[in-house]
Amino acid sequence: MSRTLETAADWISERIPLQLEQLKHFGSEPVPYHLKRWWFCLGGTPAYLFLVQILTGILLTFYYVPDPEKAYDSVQALSSGIPFGWYIRGLHKWSANLMIVTVVLHALRVFFTGAYRKPREINWVIGCGILGTVLVFGFTGYSLVYEQLSYWGATVAGNLTQAVPFVGQYLGDLLRGGERIGDNTLTRFFVLHIGVLPTVLIALLAVHILLIRLIGVTEYRFEDEPEEKQTFPFFPDHFLTEVGIGVVLMIILTCLVCIFPPGLGERADPLVTPEHIKPEWYFFWAFRWLKLTGLQLAVISQGLAAMTMVCWPWIDAAIRRRRPDSDASIWIGIVAFLTLLGLTLWEALA
Repeated sequence: MSRTLETAADWISERIPLQLEQLKHFGSEPVPYHLKRWWFCLGGTPAYLFLVQILTGILLTFYYVPDPEKAYDSVQALSSGIPFGWYIRGLHKWSANLMIVTVVLHALRVFFTGAYRKPREINWVIGCGILGTVLVFGFTGYSLVYEQLSYWGATVAGNLTQAVPFVGQYLGDLLRGGERIGDNTLTRFFVLHIGVLPTVLIALLAVHILLIRLIGVTEYRFEDEPEEKQTFPFFPDHFLTEVGIGVVLMIILTCLVCIFPPGLGERADPLVTPEHIKPEWYFFWAFRWLKLTGLQLAVISQGLAAMTMVCWPWIDAAIRRRRPDSDASIWIGIVAFLTLLGLTLWEALA
């Protein structure tokens, strides 16, 4: 028996030439001491939630039918007819919401600690791409339910896309699969949601992690830490922290699903416009801004705001060249955050 095991081990080691010392070295990468504070390494949390999204999404595609005549019924069957379908759908929905929250929190942490500055400008741009992709993920997933609010939310999104200067008509038709929401729209949202967006997000995450490994993270020292540089091993210390966070997240997700199971509104009806149209909460700010400014101005101003966010490392560098001790970036960030929060709460309470 032992001879058979030795032969099998030799066969494997010949084809996968990894040594135990190599694995040990790979897992013992020193991690800056400030990352013992879990809120400084929030990047791993949305990555875990994305894994939950992938696993639950695969299970949901076994039953979901991307057809306008059958989509709503397939979601209804998932919610009430398929064993534990409500739980899988709930995990998918709540992990999507928490993923958006954690990506936003991670972006805020990076911004307010100045971790986007040289030489990490490109990784900030990649992070903005991840945030945008996650938001589009949420929009397409919500639209696939094909209930009244999601249908008319997609209609508003199509109109916003069409209002983009110069290329709006082309982009609107491409998104909808025609001049208005129709049979092709759901198919396109489905392809985006299960094919295009996961591929884009995985690619962005791969580049994001690669740049972190090549450049490293911005290091900080707190008052309660020793003055000399301190690190701790990735494995098992940091790895076990991430595992613990994953366990806590699963408990939180399960509680949210059980207490607030996913509901289902009225079936989509293109002939009946709901009295009150609201998008998902993470687009409340954009919807309130649309109401305040109008279609064309809302699209242009939000596009400029997005471009400013992407280019902020270079804008911040220009400010610091003129005024090295300026706190302008912090105050601009505070004003921007409070503005978005205020618009979100305004729309939520309206």
